[in-house]
Amino acid sequence: MEFSAELWIWDARRDETWTFVSLPADSSALLRDVAGGVRRGFGSLRVRAAIGGSTWTTSIFPDSARGAYVLPIKRAIRKAESLDAGDTAAVSVELLDL
Repeated sequence: MEFSAELWIWDARRDETWTFVSLPADSSALLRDVAGGVRRGFGSLRVRAAIGGSTWTTSIFPDSARGAYVLPIKRAIRKAESLDAGDTAAVSVELLDL
């Protein structure tokens, strides 16, 4: 799936700058249906993500406050793609290992 989203910093860890994007609610609902209850720790799902020329394997996590999965954006990816919190990025996510 492909979408555009704004990068944001997790409030609970602002001093560590954990940066995420939120997947769209409809895409999150589709992923929950496709995964069919298969989940790893913290309800996570393994994905391959891409922004610009950067691709990496990670996990997405459910965020009940947003009603959607969230994707962590590693510092190395933010640096390589010149992104900061508040910027909008075109993101691609592919579900792995079902």
